[in-house]
Amino acid sequence: MTRTVWVKADGDVGDWEARKRRITAAIEAGADWVLVDESDVGRVRDLGDISVAAFRSDADVIDDAESDAEADAYFVGKGGEGDGTIDMPEDLSGSADLTTVRRRDDRAQGVYVRVLGTEYERFAEEAATDAEFTVVVGEDWSIIPLENLIARVGEETHLVAGATTAAEAKTAFETLEIGADGVLLDADSPDEIRGAVDARDAADRETLDLRHAEVTAVERTGMADRVCIDTGSLMDDDEGMLVGSMSRGLFFVHAETAESPYVESRPFRVNAGAVHAYVRNAEGGTNYLAELTSGDEVQVVDTAGHTREAIVGRVKIEKRPMFRIQAEVETEEGVDRVETLIQNAETVKVATADGKKAVTDLEEGDEALVYYEDVARHFGEAVEESIIEK
Repeated sequence: MTRTVWVKADGDVGDWEARKRRITAAIEAGADWVLVDESDVGRVRDLGDISVAAFRSDADVIDDAESDAEADAYFVGKGGEGDGTIDMPEDLSGSADLTTVRRRDDRAQGVYVRVLGTEYERFAEEAATDAEFTVVVGEDWSIIPLENLIARVGEETHLVAGATTAAEAKTAFETLEIGADGVLLDADSPDEIRGAVDARDAADRETLDLRHAEVTAVERTGMADRVCIDTGSLMDDDEGMLVGSMSRGLFFVHAETAESPYVESRPFRVNAGAVHAYVRNAEGGTNYLAELTSGDEVQVVDTAGHTREAIVGRVKIEKRPMFRIQAEVETEEGVDRVETLIQNAETVKVATADGKKAVTDLEEGDEALVYYEDVARHFGEAVEESIIEK
C-alpha cells in the first residue's frame, strides 16, 4: 500500500489567492495530490510538481485562467449525489455519479462522498467497486464509519478519508491497524499539512527488532576501499545505518554526530564500511555500498529500531585501514556468526549494550547492536535459499 496525502483546494476554500496558498503549502510540504476545480488545473501546473485531481464541471465556458491542461484524475460527487446536492436514488443503479464512473471512458476515475448518513456509506461502498479513488468526508469526523469502509472495501479502491488536522490524519492512517490509503486534508495551516505528511511517512515506516550480538573478534585487516554515505538529512545522536558483510546480520553504525578533537561532526554522514558490504535501503532490501549513487534512498534507523528514509547526496570511496568485526547471534537454530569490515578510526562508532562505542575501543565480549533476519538475499531481495557466507 502506498499512502497518500491530498489537500483540498477547490472553490469552497475561497478565492484564487486562498486556494493558491493551500496548493503552494501542499507542494512545499511534500503532499501527493491536490483536489481542485477543473478550471484551476492549468494554474496548479504552473505552481509546481504535484498530482492534480479535479472535480468535473459541465460548464461550456472556459475563462481566461484555464488552459488545455489535463488533470491526473477527475472526480464526480461535488454538486451531485455524492455531496447531497442532488437526491440519491433508492436504486443506486440509477445514480448519475456512479454511472459516470462505470463508463470507464476517462470521464471520471474518482468519487467524492460526504457521509451524511448510512445511505451515503452504502453509496461509497458501491462507488468503490468501480472508482480508482473513493474520497469519504464526514460532517463529524469522529463518527465517520471509516472502520466499516476499510473492512468492506478492501483493496478495490484507493480509499481517502477526509481530515481537518494532522491528528485526524494520523488516526485515519491507523484505523483498524490497516488504515485508510490516503487522507484529504481540508486545512489552511502549512503546519497541519506538514503534520499530515509526517503521519503518512510514519504509517509506512517499519520498526525493526534489533538485538545484541557478542563480539568475538576485532582484527586489523589492512587497506580496503571504504565508503562514506553523505545524506541529504541531518541525523540525531541515536541514529545511523545497518551495514554488514552478510545480509542476514547487519551492524548498527552510528552517524558522525559526535564532536572530536580531530574532526568536526558530520551529522549527515555514516562512515559505513568497505565497498562489498550491504546497507539496508528504504524499501527494506539491501544495496552494496559500492553501487550507491546520489539520489538513491537508504534507511536510517535509531537504536530503538524506528526507521526513516534519507536521500544519498554523495558517496565517498577512499582507501583506508580497516577492522574486521565478528560477532555471534543467538538464534532458534543455535549460534550464528556475522561480521563486517569497518574503518580503523576513532570517529567511527557502533551501538553496543553500553552505548555508543568507537570501533578502536571495541573489544571481544562487547555486545554490538545488530539487525538479524534468517534469510538469504539475491539482488538485495530476500529469498528462501541456502547460501553460505563466510
